[in-house]
Amino acid sequence: MAQVAGDLSLSASQVHASLKRLVRSRLLDAQTGRPLLKAVEEFLVHAVKYAFPAQRGEPTRGLPTAHAAAPLRHQIVSAGELPPVWPDPDGEVRGGSFEPLHRGVPNAARKDHRLYELLALVDALRDGRVRERKLAEKALSALLRSLLRG
Repeated sequence: MAQVAGDLSLSASQVHASLKRLVRSRLLDAQTGRPLLKAVEEFLVHAVKYAFPAQRGEPTRGLPTAHAAAPLRHQIVSAGELPPVWPDPDGEVRGGSFEPLHRGVPNAARKDHRLYELLALVDALRDGRVRERKLAEKALSALLRSLLRG
């Protein structure tokens, strides 16, 4: 648990409480500790935008997210607007502030490119237009399936 906490920029107690919540929510199997794929997909596609509504803010430096990050960045053409970014003083992209699910997200995303992709896709589901959400749903499902099988 300490390793996961460090990787996610959380405390061990936060990780422990989160795992208990996931089991109660039937998103994680209590016996195996593995995510319940169908339930996770259903939550992310249909509920994450209501449970964690997107908050956009002022232009800032940060780490690109949603359609401005992989894997969607090559599929979505921006209409000249600033890309959504998680505010981060070490960020190299100027964009519109997009509040991450947790303040430790930029740090955790830098450590793990797969986690970065997952979080960016979740942000596309939280705040994207219809086309972005459909592409994110498809990409997220494929990525989750490959990670959970491998």
